[in-house]
Amino acid sequence: MSDSPLTTHVLDTALGKPAAGMRIVLERAGDEGYEQIAAGTTNQDGRITDLIPADEFTPGQYLIHFDTSDYFATSKRETFYPEVAVLFTVKDAGQHHHVPLLVSPFGYSTYRGS
Repeated sequence: MSDSPLTTHVLDTALGKPAAGMRIVLERAGDEGYEQIAAGTTNQDGRITDLIPADEFTPGQYLIHFDTSDYFATSKRETFYPEVAVLFTVKDAGQHHHVPLLVSPFGYSTYRGS
């Protein structure tokens, strides 16, 4: 289990496999818009479990960018959605937040995981 308060898991539903090697950027809302605070790449299981340290995770609005364009390009598949951006609000930074993504070249779904 991860000590990170924020994790993600990306599954490629078209292949029925984890989306390994997908680049992810995390931004937090500030006084002057959104600012990048972390980035990573999904592992072989499609997960990032160490995106941000607990002491840097505070209440507020966050935006995760999933780079679906480069991910699908590596397997020579075109995609209608070159990026999936998920905006979410953290009220209690002491809780664990999990943002999974189910993705295919022509659709995606996300939800608050556990």
